[in-house]
Amino acid sequence: MAKIVVYSTQVCPYCVRAKALLRSKHLEFEEIDVARDAKLREEAIRLSGGRRTVPQIFIDGRSIGGYDELYEIEQSGELDRLLGGAGETA
Repeated sequence: MAKIVVYSTQVCPYCVRAKALLRSKHLEFEEIDVARDAKLREEAIRLSGGRRTVPQIFIDGRSIGGYDELYEIEQSGELDRLLGGAGETA
């Protein structure tokens, strides 16, 4: 199964939407809250290639981007391909 990591904050509406989308597909993910930890926020920025917004979503270490990008790849069917079919529903 693919490893999904979401760098987020609790009050960000896009973070809430991204996590809801992943949960709706019954996907497990690691959430890293960067709200009060500057080192974690810097890690997310570095790993994402300089993106400073949250959420920042990674699948198997690959930067997906934020909620808009996650939604886009979900709509195109690419998300299920990236996950190896783990999020597909019958």
